[in-house]
Amino acid sequence: MASNELLLATEYLEKEKKIPREVLIDAIEAALITAYKKNYDSARNVRVELNMDEGTFKVIARKEVVEEVFDDREEVDLSTALVKNPAYEIGDIYEEDVTPKDFGRVGAQAAKQAVMQRLRDAEREILYSEFIDKEEDILTGVIDRVDHRYVYVNLGRIEAVLSEAERSPNETYIPNERIKVYVNKVEQTTKGPQIYVSRSHPGLLKRLFEQEVPEIYDGTVIVKSVAREAGDRSKISVYSENPDIDAVGACVGAKGSRVEAVVEELGGEKIDIVQWDEDPNVFVRNALSPSQVLEVIVDEDNQSTVVVVPDYQLSLAIGKRGQNARLAAKLTGWKIDIKSETDAREAGIYPVIESEEKADEIVFSEDKDIEIDDINLEETNLTTAELSAEVDETSNEAQDASDNKEEH
Repeated sequence: MASNELLLATEYLEKEKKIPREVLIDAIEAALITAYKKNYDSARNVRVELNMDEGTFKVIARKEVVEEVFDDREEVDLSTALVKNPAYEIGDIYEEDVTPKDFGRVGAQAAKQAVMQRLRDAEREILYSEFIDKEEDILTGVIDRVDHRYVYVNLGRIEAVLSEAERSPNETYIPNERIKVYVNKVEQTTKGPQIYVSRSHPGLLKRLFEQEVPEIYDGTVIVKSVAREAGDRSKISVYSENPDIDAVGACVGAKGSRVEAVVEELGGEKIDIVQWDEDPNVFVRNALSPSQVLEVIVDEDNQSTVVVVPDYQLSLAIGKRGQNARLAAKLTGWKIDIKSETDAREAGIYPVIESEEKADEIVFSEDKDIEIDDINLEETNLTTAELSAEVDETSNEAQDASDNKEEH
């Protein structure tokens, strides 16, 4: 391989292919050693001295210094070694230049092929290392082409594939259009890295808000969860540890500018931004927005809730084809059973009085206070009407007792 060819090839690969110089040197040295051993094999243990600035190389044999030589490809006798350097001793490694004078076209061609293969391997590894760090991130590319299996997205140095399952139902993909994609998975294959991207993944929504909302990007506002039915509607819960920060307001932006930018990027997908809360009662209530909620009854053992809504809000709470309830359940991680106020009253689960302290606060205005004893309001399923009837009965009994006392 001519020195100028070596220099030109390495400079091109370093600048155009972005392959580090160290990787190129390792690949070239390994290729030259392979070519030498294949065509000459006059020494088994060799190394290559490569001068990248001059584009030259030497093949250096490494042999052990011994008293008696059994294999001259691996050993050299002490007397020969001492001629070169009087300091050699038995057991030292003796080196000599064994570069063949005719290490020309055949050897150079073999070296070139090996070099190119190693360089291809190195390039694949570099690409993989670069893009594996892009998993769960957003990249911008250009749609190259579309077939029955994939939308092919050009990301510059590599092509990504968008499968039908990862597309958004409300989007049309046209070649040469720019597109933002979520990197779902990066795999290393024999042909190089394969990048799978998505337009329907919930992570895309989260990353888009990170780009649009500085408070999310810097960690002031935290995205706690995302539930998404791509192309139609999504819910995102947000939270800030700083009580002075309105997490929902930060995501909405002035006159809705921030959320509208995300909606536009997703082709008009509706987005509900809700306040996260560690209390499932509050979080579930928020997640069912825009519906009004009268009561949330929490069953922590079964990670489930019963939600009571006004009769006229039932359809809104459930949503079209159950979408609002379904998204709220995904967002919160709680099962949600929605009941109308009428059904909840008939079932005896609404209204709920949570403790005896609330009962003690009931005051009757006929000059006497009536205490309600021995009623465990947390365990009873009495409706408001039933509770009032029981209180009236207790009041009557107390009045009779007072009258009897006065008569005596």
